[in-house]
Amino acid sequence: MEECCKSTKEILAMDEGSNVSVRGWVYRFRDFRDKVFMLVRDSTGVIQVVFRDDVAGEARKADIEASVVVSGSLRRDPRAPGGKELEAKSFRLVGEAKNFPITKDYSREYLLDVRHLWIRSRRMTAVLKIRHTVFGALHEYFRKHGYYEVQCPMFVKAAVEGGATLFPVKYVDESTVYLTQSSQFYLEALIYSLEKVYTIAPSFRAEKSRTRRHLTEFWHCEAEVAWAGLEEIIRVEEELVGYVVQKVLENNQEELKLLGRRIEPLERCKPPFYRISYDEAIEILERKGVNIKWGDDFGADEESKLVEEFDKPVFVCRYPEKVKAFYHKNDPLRSEVTLSADLLAPEGYGEIIGGGERIDKLEELVDKIKRFGLNPEDYEWYLDLRRYGSVRHAGFGLGVDRTVMWIAGLDHIVDAIPFPRTIRRAYP
Repeated sequence: MEECCKSTKEILAMDEGSNVSVRGWVYRFRDFRDKVFMLVRDSTGVIQVVFRDDVAGEARKADIEASVVVSGSLRRDPRAPGGKELEAKSFRLVGEAKNFPITKDYSREYLLDVRHLWIRSRRMTAVLKIRHTVFGALHEYFRKHGYYEVQCPMFVKAAVEGGATLFPVKYVDESTVYLTQSSQFYLEALIYSLEKVYTIAPSFRAEKSRTRRHLTEFWHCEAEVAWAGLEEIIRVEEELVGYVVQKVLENNQEELKLLGRRIEPLERCKPPFYRISYDEAIEILERKGVNIKWGDDFGADEESKLVEEFDKPVFVCRYPEKVKAFYHKNDPLRSEVTLSADLLAPEGYGEIIGGGERIDKLEELVDKIKRFGLNPEDYEWYLDLRRYGSVRHAGFGLGVDRTVMWIAGLDHIVDAIPFPRTIRRAYP
């Protein structure tokens, strides 16, 4: 009976001679004249099964990725994965898998076309387990530190980051709304009742970027804190990232090994992280021969060059006004820079967090909206937050998919999410 089945992980921990049943999918298959070897996988791992006599004849009916139920006796075999194998006594083919399409074509584009099937691979399974740990750790950290989880709308009327990257949607009254780029404005509203809030939700940006770090739909972990400034929010960010990395190291050693991820760089990711100013970053890049001048924003190439200098994450602080969104507070001691900070991951992965202190004065915010060529009337409700009981506050947004990409040591962000959306792909 399937109800009595054990997981492969449970079975491999049992004593030799135990009679057990396992259910799963055919991962590998080798047919010899007198016997059949089959690797059966489930969500916890793989186990080797050997079939002889009549049972072998039944097993030969199964193709790769067929779903099966096998019962038998457990015995030691140092050559088998986990050091044990199941000698089959009965076999049942549950679901056929004739001509499973993933055979020899392992190009990225093809595997994206058949992503609904490729997520069964052991590599993708490992990534998804790491991703599960990352999401859980984010929630754990915030709840342990007195934050309230909140939910914000996906349909919005005004841009947070920039109008050029908005996805327009025709609403029920035929007006145009947009898919949210960030929940930040709504989180700012919520600090006036809950003080410390966070959300983990999708954000949407129609960026024309075809880089290994960009998705059009990505998972965004955002937080806002009342009564906090730049220094306070930086400490929250480094504690959060350090906590997440530690949880992955505690729970996902098998997955990191399967992915070939070097764990030494992760073991170094303990607060405090490095901090440099934007000015210092420019000096480092110029010294490395990068063609850049003060006032330029950093792209993937510049960030990759910059993090070569550091063996764990580094904050770049106080970016120029013109490269940061209008809501960033300007440094009162140096008006051309903002009280902002990006956290760059090492090993070439670049920015995973953008954050900083928000403008809390009405006149200052209205003036900056105008200087950025925007219409204050489009932000009327956001301005209300400065009219009625405004306080100093700060926040940040962490790209969860980029964080998973870095922690898992992946080459491309599309491998960090089950069903990626990019400017060229919205299927499957």
